[in-house]
Amino acid sequence: MTHRIGVIGSGSWGTALAIHLSHTGHEVRLWARDAALASDMASSRQNRTYLPDVSLPGTLSPTHDMAAALEDAQFFVIAVPSHGVRDVMRAASAHLPGACTIVSATKGLEEVSMLRMSEVIRQELPDAGDIVVLSGPSFASELARQLPTALVAAGDSPAVVESVMSHFRSPALRLYGSSDVVGVELGGSLKNIIAIAAGVVEGLGMGHNALAALITRGLAELSRLAVAQGAQRDTLAGLAGLGDLVLTCTGDLSRNRKVGLALAKGQSLKQILASTKMVAEGVRTTEAALALSARHGIELPIASEMSDVLSGRTDPQTAIRNLMGRKQKLEHA
Repeated sequence: MTHRIGVIGSGSWGTALAIHLSHTGHEVRLWARDAALASDMASSRQNRTYLPDVSLPGTLSPTHDMAAALEDAQFFVIAVPSHGVRDVMRAASAHLPGACTIVSATKGLEEVSMLRMSEVIRQELPDAGDIVVLSGPSFASELARQLPTALVAAGDSPAVVESVMSHFRSPALRLYGSSDVVGVELGGSLKNIIAIAAGVVEGLGMGHNALAALITRGLAELSRLAVAQGAQRDTLAGLAGLGDLVLTCTGDLSRNRKVGLALAKGQSLKQILASTKMVAEGVRTTEAALALSARHGIELPIASEMSDVLSGRTDPQTAIRNLMGRKQKLEHA
């Protein structure tokens, strides 16, 4: 069945989702904050800024008009950077159809409030429909090129989750359902911190042993915090946790891993961020994760060291030495 879907956010991930949903037969309207970008996408039939070399299907309409993007939409997909979600939701609130299902495809935590994205969305859209969170191991360019991808759709209503799974699936995208919204969101957010550390390890030439150890201990770290927040531990061992963590720590397309690689080469965070238009969510998520860990009395040694490196308080080599020099303990204590 064909639906009208509004995708809010024309970065690489929002564009990829819009392309995917168009390929499944839906009528998709892709909203861009930048009017010039929307105009260029409409004329060139590509997103040359964020997802070059992938053509936009004929059923995908780029627009700078929020009302037009959401008019009669059955699904409302949010794919803007985490720090922009609140403002964009306020802008969308006057145009959102009442029966519309909201699909959050943004990974991250709000810096000051430490809220998950679904919580931010609900605060700004208290009377809107159900919210389903979409997360898992996924590079935008691969989904846009219809390469096999598997994601998790999590929500409070099994019927609404099933609806998203049914209407978003394709031969290139398989979806698994979940009721663990907390686990799915935190897995997708916290893994970005570990990916920065993975880039540091690789950039310093520390080898595969070190990278495997970092990923494994990183999973333990993010799982501790997620469970303390109410997540199910099994969720963190699945696609939205381990799957996303492995991809982001090892894949050449990972933005957060690239930040770590650049840090290892001696670049400052300011230099790194000035060199790209892409958003590395782990940079913002690190401090929010540490604030949450302090609230629960949980240690996040990797995140703590990455915070010091990102801020310039320490250098990458010292951070790795600090992690290796920590007091030894039982693995699952």
